[in-house]
Amino acid sequence: MTTTATSPIISAQGVSVSYDQKRVLANIYLDIEPGNIYGVVGPNGAGKSTLFKALLGLIETDSGTVLVKGKDIAESRKTVVYVPQKNDVDWSFPATVFDVVLMGRYPHKRLLQRINATDKQKTIEALQEVGIEHLRDRQIGELSGGQQQRVFLARALCQEADVFFLDEPFVGVDMTTEEKIIQILKRLATEGKTLLVVHHDLSTVTEYFDKVILLNQRLIAYGDVETTFTDENITKAYRGQLPILHKTGMVH
Repeated sequence: MTTTATSPIISAQGVSVSYDQKRVLANIYLDIEPGNIYGVVGPNGAGKSTLFKALLGLIETDSGTVLVKGKDIAESRKTVVYVPQKNDVDWSFPATVFDVVLMGRYPHKRLLQRINATDKQKTIEALQEVGIEHLRDRQIGELSGGQQQRVFLARALCQEADVFFLDEPFVGVDMTTEEKIIQILKRLATEGKTLLVVHHDLSTVTEYFDKVILLNQRLIAYGDVETTFTDENITKAYRGQLPILHKTGMVH
């Protein structure tokens, strides 16, 4: 099977996940189309991060199948990049900003193949694009939250993947960094890249994303933001956890 402009780049069919015999995701069916930015939205405990890990083959599923470019994720891993939540990263690890971004080149290397000048140049270009080349020699634990997020976005860019999974990339960053990140994501989408972003700020969904996935352990709805991100679907997803739902002023 080959991926065309109209066929899904990711297809999830009946994916369910449990932790300690408790169902976290139930019977998820998704077809992700290339060249779009998807916002993954739902309350705390909805299974958003679990969905990412299931699609990436990082956790065991109870049932269902996931295909990336028509193949098992193990065969497509080089073309997929994952930016985890900042809480999942060991910031005390003795690595510089340059070292971490350079790791994005490793999926392109064969066993024992050395890093070369091209890899280092792509690392510098990624650092420049996210605006942190001046921090290249800093240890990652010394950075601010916004700078740390830029480092991992730069690593993702350095990998030159086709599909980007970003788990809450805007948490703990300043507005300048948030604007920089969404600018880069939109550019990537225009180049045909596919981006899935776990997001919690409902007020920016219509501005940031082409499509939205509303999740609360089961799939509530997904599709174009204009037709899917409705008060009715938001209410179903949040089950009364949000007191006021107005898309103009949004949530208070």
